[in-house]
Amino acid sequence: MIKFAHVTLRIIEMPLVRTFESAFDRMDNQQILILELTDADGRCVFSECVAKQRPNYTPETVDTALIVLKKHMLPLVLGQSFTHPSDLVALIQHHVRGHWMAMASIDMAAWALYAQILGISLSQAIGGVNTDIACGIALGIQSSPEALVDVVQQEFQAGYKKIKCKIKPGKDLDYMAKVREICGPEVPLMVDANNAYTLDDLSVLKAMDKLNLMMMEQPLAWDDIVMHAQLQPKLITPVCLDESIFHAEHAQAAK
Repeated sequence: MIKFAHVTLRIIEMPLVRTFESAFDRMDNQQILILELTDADGRCVFSECVAKQRPNYTPETVDTALIVLKKHMLPLVLGQSFTHPSDLVALIQHHVRGHWMAMASIDMAAWALYAQILGISLSQAIGGVNTDIACGIALGIQSSPEALVDVVQQEFQAGYKKIKCKIKPGKDLDYMAKVREICGPEVPLMVDANNAYTLDDLSVLKAMDKLNLMMMEQPLAWDDIVMHAQLQPKLITPVCLDESIFHAEHAQAAK
């Protein structure tokens, strides 16, 4: 039985290994909201809310998540008993609209506690079958194509199995073409545009088809599913939706 008795919320500041630049932001540190939840039997689990400190990625932020968790979500579940994490989430969704990242932080904690209660790993609890997972890394926009090549080579040699590079107009095709040229066809590459393009930029987006990319993430407006669906048939590279997908129904609508 899942029953959270106490929660501690902490905001921590994590310095980044290197400055991280995307199409809309430049960061040297990351603010993170951490939840520590303890059940009635003393079991303790931690989870992370993945909202950013500024509302330039999604409407949710660390500040909004902190408020909605303290005032609306946690009071619904603390001291209550649930047989399964899905029951806990269903109760929250009945009373709160949206705020998916805040809700996910409680959901993750519930699954972690559920796994402890069953005496199995979290991977087993959620149906995982792999014992090893190939890890990738996202790289911010660099000062030049050559600088990007250097960072890609460093991270690939460090053991990362796939590389995602942030792009924006003017720092896209030439940068990725240089990476593909120097690093070769065996390096799994993808790009993330963070909404920096429109359909007027189709020629650039189509040109990247020649680079054998794993995917192109969120090239168009952050909340636009329809335009992305119209873009995909024009490209060979798979289009990955990120910011515009908030739940399974959005993914279904994107087909």
